[in-house]
Amino acid sequence: MAHPSQLGFQDAASPIMEELLHFHDHALMAVFLISTLVLYIITVMMTTKLTNTNAMDAQEIEMVWTIMPAIILIVIALPSLRILYLMDEINDPHLTVKAIGHQWYWSYEYTNYNDLVFDSYMTPTQNLSPGEFRLLEVDNRMVVPMESPIRMLISAEDVLHSWAMPSMGIKTDAIPGRLNQTTFIASRPGIFYGQCSEICGANHSFMPIVVETTPLKHFQSWSSSMQE
Repeated sequence: MAHPSQLGFQDAASPIMEELLHFHDHALMAVFLISTLVLYIITVMMTTKLTNTNAMDAQEIEMVWTIMPAIILIVIALPSLRILYLMDEINDPHLTVKAIGHQWYWSYEYTNYNDLVFDSYMTPTQNLSPGEFRLLEVDNRMVVPMESPIRMLISAEDVLHSWAMPSMGIKTDAIPGRLNQTTFIASRPGIFYGQCSEICGANHSFMPIVVETTPLKHFQSWSSSMQE
């Protein structure tokens, strides 16, 4: 999870988030190269008294500063489009979970099971156990198996919400009357934290999201205990 004074992204917990981190570094390198070139040109023009009048009308220079930005945009756009298609692709999900936003809590329905439905409320500060995080812990975590394709169906009961899990690379709006879909694969076991990312009223800051990823046998034990 994020920590104070953190400047970068959270550690990736899914292949899509790893791709997003790589693309961020790729785009940032292009920005650094452009910024360095522009700073060098500005510095040279401000510090030298020599000017070449022929350079002001040179067709070659005009071609360079027209074609180079186009090439840079293509270099940035192609990996971006690839990731967009990867994020929308859903191949044979092993589990489908429906997340419904309410004011101000989440409810989860495991559609592969007959009776596995529960609400997830923020744990009050006075009820926190040692080591738990204030404003981020919930009474019922969403548990999913690791290394399995998970399909999320996201909607809302009352107003706009947004189901966001930064370490998974997910941020999907929850809209009343509309069912949005996203997918992820947890690459490692752990507990991952997110929050509603759409201003949804007075207690918007108090509807966290907690996803716990476990090996398949532990998930099966948990699902059996929740249905008893």
